[in-house]
Amino acid sequence: MLEAAGAIGTETSSRNSEVIHAGIYYAPGSLKAVSCVSGRQLLYRYCDEHGVAYRRCGKLIVATEEAQIATLHAIRAHAAANSVTDLRLVTAAEARALEPELRCVAALLSPSTGIIDSHGLMLAYQGEAEDHGAMLALHSPVIGGAVQNGAIMLEVGGAEPMQLLARTVVNSAGLHAQRVAAAVHGFPPDKVPGSFFAKGNYFGLSGRSPFKHLIYPVPEAAGLGVHLTLDLAGQARFGPDVEWIAEIDYDVDLRRADGFYRAIRGYWPGLRDGQLAPAYAGIRPKLGGPDQPASDFVIQGPQQHGVAGLVNLFGIESPGLTASLALAGQVTRIALAA
Repeated sequence: MLEAAGAIGTETSSRNSEVIHAGIYYAPGSLKAVSCVSGRQLLYRYCDEHGVAYRRCGKLIVATEEAQIATLHAIRAHAAANSVTDLRLVTAAEARALEPELRCVAALLSPSTGIIDSHGLMLAYQGEAEDHGAMLALHSPVIGGAVQNGAIMLEVGGAEPMQLLARTVVNSAGLHAQRVAAAVHGFPPDKVPGSFFAKGNYFGLSGRSPFKHLIYPVPEAAGLGVHLTLDLAGQARFGPDVEWIAEIDYDVDLRRADGFYRAIRGYWPGLRDGQLAPAYAGIRPKLGGPDQPASDFVIQGPQQHGVAGLVNLFGIESPGLTASLALAGQVTRIALAA
């Protein structure tokens, strides 16, 4: 396992909401939808079997005005098309009974949604891989490569550069997956999809959260809106907003807090000035830009690009953490068939 950084999972895998998604919003039949729903079931079972901390806390998708109630019904129907059939429409009174500080006119309750210790999950994955003979090499960026007689020669940089000849290569480099694929001499350039960075900023709440469920507003055109998520200690964080960037940058601009306060007070009017502080930022590896429709996950094997032994994963953003075991199964099937 070649890892460019000094530790595993320091980018997209750790800079997210740590939510186990139910599979509500994705296009029916898409790889995102199918892998999220099956991956969620696999993930809960994996956590139980491997001692990874999680909590099935549930999520409320809230309508804050009457006109949005129709959208809740549409979301419920869409979720059912993805085989997510446990969503329940609740009244404002029922929602407030669950969350007394919540302002809404109606809500959808998703009992399958949860939160997870993402770092604990990654360590469990690493430990299991090493138990099966894998070796982890940190500070080992792939800087190039070449297709050679049915194998792939990788050029590995870092303090101790080396060449590594492999029969099978799985390119799961996240934000850098397109660069890695393009650096392999003999890989067709037209098979490298576009690469766009969507930065999401998160703000944390000072003090303990009064909420026990995750709170999501009705989705916006650019995403799911500024939502409230929780960590396993009960601490609340809000985000992400959407900021398209050209270069990787994890700084959180304090001036973005004004927009967060406005968005959050739509469903939590009790939020006081001064309660938010910059927390962290994450970057989604998008395959399309801001004016393009949402893209699906792409798992690209030899049947798609013609290079024996190479499997590329492109655009693995949310719900990648939830879908990880399902995606791993598909990668394995492609690699074994090659």
